[in-house]
Amino acid sequence: MTTAAGLQTVVTVPARFRGPEGSANGGWIAGTVSEALHGARHDSAVEVTLHAPTPLETELDLRQLANTATLTHGENLLVEAITVAEDIEAPAFAPFAEAARAERGFAGLKGHAFPGCFTCGLREPGDGLRIFPGPLEGTDLVAAGWRVPMTVTDQDGVVPDAVVWSALDCATGWAHFAPGEFALLGRLTAQVHRRVYPGGTYSVVARATGREGRKLFGESAIYEVDGTLVAAAKATWIVPA
Repeated sequence: MTTAAGLQTVVTVPARFRGPEGSANGGWIAGTVSEALHGARHDSAVEVTLHAPTPLETELDLRQLANTATLTHGENLLVEAITVAEDIEAPAFAPFAEAARAERGFAGLKGHAFPGCFTCGLREPGDGLRIFPGPLEGTDLVAAGWRVPMTVTDQDGVVPDAVVWSALDCATGWAHFAPGEFALLGRLTAQVHRRVYPGGTYSVVARATGREGRKLFGESAIYEVDGTLVAAAKATWIVPA
């Protein structure tokens, strides 16, 4: 509905799109709020800050006004998105075959804090995205081959930005994590250049770009098989105290 305060809708996050148990996958909810902000336009980057975990199967208020969108639960601000004038730097391309081979070194296979995660969890094929970034030999990257499930499209058969942001999310954490280690996504800034197609194959690459106290920084990208950049992101993770 449209109000004096802008566009407001009520949304719920299905349990399928969880990250840590009981809360939404950070990339998925960031992409959902981003899409509310700028729709199908892919001409600008969006910075999304996660202020608090987003509960599952709960009615939430999504509001969009000018260049800002917010997700709230009652009086609690959960997520805030703003448009930013920035071109996101992408990590280097890795061919799909090399990215897929790197999955064998995925640290989450030896110890995973959130095995039910929609993006990187050990879910059944077609249910989760099963993106398992492992070290790419001879580089500072982690990489995975992403085989896009046919089951992640919307009612029009389109892979929504929420799923693309999900794919960009977890790899930036696994660029840092050893088996069993984890952090929580605090901010994700992404720019989507091209559509992702169901049934397609893509390379997901990421690299760690620094650490400051409990903050971890990383960058990620999605590439088509010919090396065309699809989307890029930079992330800030917070290691729990």
